[in-house]
Amino acid sequence: MRGITVEKILVVDDDKNICELLRLYIEKEGYQTVLAHDGKQALAVFEEEKPSLIILDVMMPELDGWQVCREIRKTSDVPIIMLTAKGETFDKVLGLELGADDYVVKPFDSKEIVARIKAVLRRTGPKSSVSDIKEVSYDKLIVNLTRYELKVDGKIVDTPPKELELLYHLASNPNRVYTRDQLLDEVWGFEYYGDSRTVDVHIKRLREKLEDVSPQWSLKTVWGVGYKFEVKD
Repeated sequence: MRGITVEKILVVDDDKNICELLRLYIEKEGYQTVLAHDGKQALAVFEEEKPSLIILDVMMPELDGWQVCREIRKTSDVPIIMLTAKGETFDKVLGLELGADDYVVKPFDSKEIVARIKAVLRRTGPKSSVSDIKEVSYDKLIVNLTRYELKVDGKIVDTPPKELELLYHLASNPNRVYTRDQLLDEVWGFEYYGDSRTVDVHIKRLREKLEDVSPQWSLKTVWGVGYKFEVKD
């Protein structure tokens, strides 16, 4: 609980036992939960309840988790944690491509689920201290991590939290080359258990937003090493 606001979490899984188990874990931490058991119901509950975060199972009747994620991303950047029994890299990359923020594989540990939820909400929650404003700006680009806002050529561009954090980290250290493992460690942190392809997916999506915006800076691949935010003198 933060102040008088109780953050609401939507749990979507066709296995009602898993839903109830997650509800117990989550409400024990002081959050409110709402449940849905198929994709269509998930979209309806999302529209009605406006949750702060969604835990979304992949394999479901009516609409699967990929389809639900895709539909939600058309109108909202609400954080989404994908939940699935599958652990293949393809599934992880697909979820990230569609706009998911994190990925948990069944069977999961209750402490891991809670840690992921807290980490995501901490990144996306309101920031109140004016003295702690985190912002970097370049020609036609403003990355504000305090408000979690990206402005490109004067216009706000909807950007998932982790993409914004990655861009902020690179742009705060112009011309410094980072390996994928360094970025996973410094941007994703201890709570992430994924692989380095996650970085590639996020860089690709950022480039789609930033392509040809300004000749003064760019996201560069340093072949065989990693990535850098290149700024021209």
